[in-house]
Amino acid sequence: MAACNQQEKKASPPPASPKTPDYVAPFRFHKLIEVSPGQDYDVLSWGRGTATKGSFLILHSDSAAKKFTTTTGDLDGTIVDVYNSDMDLDGNPEILIHARGTDSTNYATIYAFEFSGGKADKLTFPRLTSSQRKGYHGSDNFYIKEGKFMREFPIYNGSGQDAKPTGAKRVLEYGLHDNSFSVKQLSKDSTDKTRVTTSAPVTTNKSTSSSKKSSKKHNSEKKHKKKKHHRSGDDN
Repeated sequence: MAACNQQEKKASPPPASPKTPDYVAPFRFHKLIEVSPGQDYDVLSWGRGTATKGSFLILHSDSAAKKFTTTTGDLDGTIVDVYNSDMDLDGNPEILIHARGTDSTNYATIYAFEFSGGKADKLTFPRLTSSQRKGYHGSDNFYIKEGKFMREFPIYNGSGQDAKPTGAKRVLEYGLHDNSFSVKQLSKDSTDKTRVTTSAPVTTNKSTSSSKKSSKKHNSEKKHKKKKHHRSGDDN
């Protein structure tokens, strides 16, 4: 009996069955956003044949009014996460879909909608400006903080496969007013301080010195011509 008990103790438990996703092909992603009781938003992506292209679905269930609406659009990349906010504090929820695509960078695309009266208004999410893109190599991280939509990403030196992280991050804060996004950079960063401070003064000094020499030579020639002309008049 003792040997039998020891064998029972040593016996390993059966392996846990893998957790099955709550969606099946052709669907790839699903997240439920519960804005308030009876106000649910199911966000899904779907498509066959490729993992980097497809479409997204936003299924809005208004259980109290028994209204159900569908919003759809083309999807570039794969959905990473979905966020819910009310940045303009108008009582209408915003659903923001973060998708990640891949070329030379792991770039981010945001699909944003504000829902009001059972309708979805598409919001244009601003592209990064040339200064904001400097050193950009993807790997964006988005989150909601104090009612604002935050974005941060590492800054790189170089391009393509040779790009290396500098250790610095760029942080952007997005707000919303009259269905238009505003953006403000919170981080202070520069990717070319050394190049600006070392090369610019040398170029400026050379240019100034050359300009001064040219000016002196020109003035000397003018004075010489005037003196010769004056002597010629005296002779006449």
